[in-house]
Amino acid sequence: MKRFTPVLGLLTLFVSTFALSACTAETKEDIGIQLWSVRTDMKENPKATIEALGAMGYDFVETAGYANGKFYDMEPEAFKQLVEDNGMKFLGSHCNQHLADSVDWNTLMPFWDECIAAHKSVGAEYIVVPSMSKYAYSSLEGLKKHCDYFNAIGEKCNEAGIRFGYHNHAGEFKKLEGEIIYDFMLKNTDPEKVMFQIDLYWINKGKADAEAYFDKHPGRFESFHIKDNMELGESGNMDFPVLLELRTKAGAKYHVVEVEKYNFTPLESVKKSLEYLQEIGFSD
Repeated sequence: MKRFTPVLGLLTLFVSTFALSACTAETKEDIGIQLWSVRTDMKENPKATIEALGAMGYDFVETAGYANGKFYDMEPEAFKQLVEDNGMKFLGSHCNQHLADSVDWNTLMPFWDECIAAHKSVGAEYIVVPSMSKYAYSSLEGLKKHCDYFNAIGEKCNEAGIRFGYHNHAGEFKKLEGEIIYDFMLKNTDPEKVMFQIDLYWINKGKADAEAYFDKHPGRFESFHIKDNMELGESGNMDFPVLLELRTKAGAKYHVVEVEKYNFTPLESVKKSLEYLQEIGFSD
């Protein structure tokens, strides 16, 4: 996807916003919030934070706080109830257990068995790994081992009725031994076992073309992370109306806001980001 240039910015925004509004006039998309966006708030007061997010109008949450069978130190059912009491659903999660050079991944599977069981118990629909170890970037052999590892986790998730996926940053669009890392991962993971959660900001930072990936691998990108440098729409470099129009081709079923840097408090920043999506006609 080409960058959103200042020269044509206003015209492009007007045209693409009109098109997006037209195609979503009858069915607005559900919008989730990645709770890493409000990580300090979740650590200090998860109940008040979830209440605030529900009041803003978010439809579901994607967690980044799973450990030892719990979510943010709460039992799975208690966390689910908190979310649902505030008008949202608990649909997905970021979890990880890094694979190293000397590690037999079978020794990591007890973690995944427990993790998958915790998510299944509350009806979560997907689990995403948000990063890889340095070993994955050291050689194609290391990267291939990660792909095989992800296929194995994905098979376990399938057995539990949960989708498994991988979330990119910018580094996956670099070359390793002549191969683009992200392309290698798409070729060496089984579509039945591994979907991709594409981060629209990080693919842009990696100077790759999101639309070209959707054309080449339609349906592989079952989740969008909708992210900007700070609040959505803040940088002027992300053509969200056009990118979000491509969601059907991409295969996106889940649309998740993530904010990692802020001009305001984290809660105010995620509120402004949801308001931006409402302004461009993507969400109620």
